Amino acid sequence: MEKRQVPLALFLDIGGVLLTNGWDHNSRKEAANKFGLDYEEMNERHHLTYDTFESGKLSLDEYLDRVVFYDERRFSHEDFKAFMYDQSQPFPEMLELIRNLKAKYNLKVGVVSNEGRELTEYRIKKFGLGKFVDFFISSCFVHFRKPDADIYRIALDVAQVSPDKSVYIDDRAMFVNMAQGLGINSIRHTSYQATRSALDSFGLSM
Repeated sequence: MEKRQVPLALFLDIGGVLLTNGWDHNSRKEAANKFGLDYEEMNERHHLTYDTFESGKLSLDEYLDRVVFYDERRFSHEDFKAFMYDQSQPFPEMLELIRNLKAKYNLKVGVVSNEGRELTEYRIKKFGLGKFVDFFISSCFVHFRKPDADIYRIALDVAQVSPDKSVYIDDRAMFVNMAQGLGINSIRHTSYQATRSALDSFGLSM
C-alpha cells in the first residue's frame, strides 16, 4: 500500500483560528456601547469602507475618520484604537498545535487573511506569530481580499507548493470552499478537536 504524502505547506486564517477576530460585529457593538455611539450608523459606515481598509488602501486613522470621527467626539483616536487592539485574544491550543506541527513536519506555514495593516501588525507582534509563520499573505499587504482566488494563488506561489500538497484552515465556509475549488485540501475550523482530527486525516498528526 502506497504511503500518503504528508502536506508540505499549511495555510491559516488568523481571526477565528489562531486568535479571536480582530474587529468583528461583536467588537463593534461593544465599542458603540463603551463610547456612546450609534451602532447602526457606525456599522453602516463600516460596511461602506471596510473593504478599502482591509485592502490596505486606508490607514486605521483614515478608516476611523470615516466610521467614528466624522463628528466631534469626547475621546481620541488613540483611546478608540487601544480598545480595538484589546479585542484580540489568543487561542492557545491552536497556537501550540501549529507550532508543534511545523516543528514535527518542517512545514511551510503561511497566513492568508483579511485585515487592516495596523491590526495585522499589532497581532503579529503581540502574539509572536512571526516565530512560526513563514509569510503573511494579508489583504492589506497584497491589496485584494478573500474570496478573490488570487490571494490563495499567491500563497501557493510563495510557498512553492502545488494545491494538493497544502492544507488551508479557515472558520468561514465560503473561504474554505474557494480554497477547495483551487484544489487545496481545506478544513473549516469549528473547534480545536475537530481541526486536529481533520489534520490527522491529511497525515498531520501529533
